[in-house]
Amino acid sequence: MSKRNSQAAKTAARERLRQERERQAKRDKAKRQLVVAASVVAVLAAAGGIGYAVVQNNKPAYWEAAKDDKLVKPANTTGTDGTTVVIGKSSAKKTLVMYEDPRCPVCADFEQTVGPTVKKDLDAGKFKIQYVGATFLDKNLTGEGSKNALSALGAALNVSPEAFLEYKTAMYSKKWHPEETTDKFKDDGYLIEIADTVPALKGNTAFQKAVKDGTYDRWALEESKIFDKDGISGTPTLKMDGKTLTGSDGKNAPMSVAEFNTALEAALKG
Repeated sequence: MSKRNSQAAKTAARERLRQERERQAKRDKAKRQLVVAASVVAVLAAAGGIGYAVVQNNKPAYWEAAKDDKLVKPANTTGTDGTTVVIGKSSAKKTLVMYEDPRCPVCADFEQTVGPTVKKDLDAGKFKIQYVGATFLDKNLTGEGSKNALSALGAALNVSPEAFLEYKTAMYSKKWHPEETTDKFKDDGYLIEIADTVPALKGNTAFQKAVKDGTYDRWALEESKIFDKDGISGTPTLKMDGKTLTGSDGKNAPMSVAEFNTALEAALKG
C-alpha cells in the first residue's frame, strides 16, 4: 500500500469518526431535550395535581356547607331554632334532660338496659323528657354518622314524638347500633333500613325523602350546639333541675335499672 493511499485511508477514517461523533452529539442533544421536556411536563402535572388538591381541600365539606342551608324545624319542637325537644305528658312537673350522641356505645348500653324503665316512667307521667342530641363523636372519631343520624331523628320527630322515641330505641338496639368506629350511620340507606322496623316510619316516603335530601341537616347542627353550650363532657348525661343523675360511682350516668331508680327518686324529691 502506497503512502498516499495510507494517508487517504487515515483521512477518510478521521472523517467517518468526526461524522459519527456529530451524529452522537445530535442524538445526545435530542435525548437531553426529551428529558427536559418530560421533566417540565411532570413538574407541570405535579403542580396541576397539587393545585387541584388544594382547590379540592379548600372546598367546604358537606357538613360545613350545611351550616348555611335553610333551617327546617321538625314538627313537635319549640324554641327559636326548633332545638327544644320535649316529649311526655304536659301534666308532668319534672323534666329529665337526656344528652345522647347517636354513635355513643355507652348510650346504646344505657338505652338497652335502662331505656325500657325510662319509657315506662315517661308514660306514667313521672317526668317529661327533653332530648338533646350531640355529635361530638364525629369530631373525636372522624366521620359524619352522629350528625347524619341526628338529622334522621329530626325527620322521625317530624312524623311524631312516638316515632322519634321508637326510632331512637331501634338505633341503639344491639341489632342495629354499630361500633362507633365504623360510622355506619353516615349511610342514609342504613338509617332507612332501621326506620323500617318502626311502624310509623316503615315505607314512609316523606320520611325517607327527608333523610335522603338532608332536610334536617342544618337543624341537626343547631341541635348539637346545645351540648357544647351546656358544657357537657360526655354522653349519656342525665339532668333534672340542673343536677346530674349519676350511678353509684357518683360520676357517670346510672347504667343499671336499680341505679337509675335510686337516682331518679332522689331527683324527683329534690
